[in-house]
Amino acid sequence: MSKQSFNLVIDPWIKVIVKETNQEKLVSLTEFFKEAQNYQQLAGEMRSQDLAILRFLLAILTTVYSRFDANDEVYEWLDVDKETLQLSESVDDDEYDQSDLQETWHQLFQAGHFSEIVIRYLSHHQNQFDLFGARPFYQVTADQYDLLVPAKKRIASGSGTVSIKQINRLISESNKTPALFTPKSGGEKKQIALDELTRWLITYQNFTGVTDKTKIETDEKFATPAGWLYKLNPVAAKGKSVFETLMLNLILFNQDTKDHYIKQKPVWEYDNINDYVTERKKMILPDDVSSLYTVWARLLHIEWDKNYQPTIFSAGMPMYSSENAFNVEPMSTWKHDAQGGADDFKPAVKSTRSLGIAMWRNFGQYINVENTDGNVMGVEPGLITWLHILKSKGLIEKNRHLNLMSVVLVSDDKRTQAPAVEVTDDLTIRADVLFDTESTQRWPIRIENMIDTTQQIGKDFWQFAATIGEIRNLDKSSFASQQSAKFYEQLNAPFKHWLASLSNDDDRDAKELEWKHELKQIVLDSAEAFMQTSTSRDITGIIVPTKEKSREKNIFTANNHLRYNIQKHLEG
Repeated sequence: MSKQSFNLVIDPWIKVIVKETNQEKLVSLTEFFKEAQNYQQLAGEMRSQDLAILRFLLAILTTVYSRFDANDEVYEWLDVDKETLQLSESVDDDEYDQSDLQETWHQLFQAGHFSEIVIRYLSHHQNQFDLFGARPFYQVTADQYDLLVPAKKRIASGSGTVSIKQINRLISESNKTPALFTPKSGGEKKQIALDELTRWLITYQNFTGVTDKTKIETDEKFATPAGWLYKLNPVAAKGKSVFETLMLNLILFNQDTKDHYIKQKPVWEYDNINDYVTERKKMILPDDVSSLYTVWARLLHIEWDKNYQPTIFSAGMPMYSSENAFNVEPMSTWKHDAQGGADDFKPAVKSTRSLGIAMWRNFGQYINVENTDGNVMGVEPGLITWLHILKSKGLIEKNRHLNLMSVVLVSDDKRTQAPAVEVTDDLTIRADVLFDTESTQRWPIRIENMIDTTQQIGKDFWQFAATIGEIRNLDKSSFASQQSAKFYEQLNAPFKHWLASLSNDDDRDAKELEWKHELKQIVLDSAEAFMQTSTSRDITGIIVPTKEKSREKNIFTANNHLRYNIQKHLEG
């Protein structure tokens, strides 16, 4: 078999939508970074895949522009090796000037495209980006794999493999449990083109479950981990082009590290894979995003047949804890860890039980909302803090609409943690509204209050539906939950439209009243739909015994009670 090559730097593998034609196109890393401003969005097989690849691309940009400015010059306070473009020595914090990174971001954003240094960097590291190279991309060689796993799990044993249909998260099929309703059937599940395999390799390292039985050898026992992104509730910013999307998510500096330079170290910059594995065995959370954005959940080795179809060997690797990782992981919402202390937080992971809760209903997870006593609730995503910095420094327009998107691959909550469903959502809000600092009129506080009010009306409607279910002799809780989900589906678009319409020039009381009026109309219309389709049993009703006296319940009493609650919670 002749020597094969598939190099991510020069061979097309990234799926994008071209802005001018609105057509899909496959591009290499070189073409991608040269033309990012001309692409509408990433267009892979799944939005989760796009997110994993977005973070991979951001690792490249963060590494490059933390060393070089927008004119492709090394920062004066850095010493960079001209051959490898890596740091030659540590940085003296007294010489470090964070304002240089701010200026780089500003100049790039103003220019509207990336500079030549990104292409130069990729050219220097081209050998690490070849699927078939001496140091194969996102893999290890056969000798390295055999050295790191138990003797009985070495490649010659044939054990510890993961199939293409398992790595493909649209299928996620094990050999024991066939997946139904997949986009491929039969033998096609086992066939894959090299460009698609590359996308799934990156995705699988981020979103693998815990099915692998082979693990690398370590002194301390560890549980086979899920992929890092699989344990988050990710949020990212979306721009008007791929270039803007990358720039809005390109965190070059932050307030916590203004006096301390953070050295970026993506996985391909390790001198050899043994150094990387040794570092991973320590299970110490890195302090740089490039390490986190390129973290491996599995040690992979690929054996190729004569048709260049892969057999993939996989071994679990120790993974960092995500608890209190908010200082380095910017793309997640967080919640208090009930098992920890008052200052302990963990990712606010979405589960199959919370699929129907739209992004806007968790507004307080995305932006710090103050209580009336001035105490700050929770921890906001680092990405939101970054966008706040950009707005406060005048690097983005204060009246710019920020589009925040959430992409979550939800597991089935079972032992193997197989993907159950992908949930995507977004919300759009002006920067000056999201980061409003008006002392007594702050929009974030008012928005959160409106969400609380809206959800109270949601509870009122749930109770109305539960009463109808009780009258109809149904499981009232299940019936009410089904009707409540439909009710919130009706609310999603109007509330998101109202949120996007807000500005700091508004009469804030009037805008709140505007939403209350629309909310009232939606809930009354929803109740009226029940009234119009009522059955004779709904009208006749039932007699419910109580301690004092029996009480009649029918659709009219239920509707009257709902209207009373609406009046109390919206106007009382």
